[in-house]
Amino acid sequence: KDTARVLGRMYDAIEYRGFGQEVVEELAKYAGVPVFNGLTNEFHPTQMLADALTMREHSGKPLNQTAFAYVGDARYNMGNSLLILGAKLGMDVRIGAPQSLWPSEGIIAAAHAAAKETGAKITLTENAHEAVKNVDFIHTDVW
Repeated sequence: KDTARVLGRMYDAIEYRGFGQEVVEELAKYAGVPVFNGLTNEFHPTQMLADALTMREHSGKPLNQTAFAYVGDARYNMGNSLLILGAKLGMDVRIGAPQSLWPSEGIIAAAHAAAKETGAKITLTENAHEAVKNVDFIHTDVW
């Protein structure tokens, strides 16, 4: 709390890149200035801004007409963030991984809730070939 307050008096905004999501949320609560999540174990929203812009630039189509797949261990920040990004932007988003490597039920439920509002298509499959079929982009992260 004290560190957040001091940083908030020193800066107009703060970008936090660390581990625990709860840390960036507490920083935002007490800093009194905008706090940007640069990366936590759960989410990587600033990377999502870059990825969405890159997909828009290189596909030549609106994001809500773009399909992408994430292949690999989707339990952490990149898998979580890509699933939520695609859902919120109305995209066709697919996760290709063994079920034990899918995002948590809470993240999946949040993605489905967002998809109901945006028309996004959410697919989680253990079949990597099915996940990448006819997509515009393929993402991966840890190996």
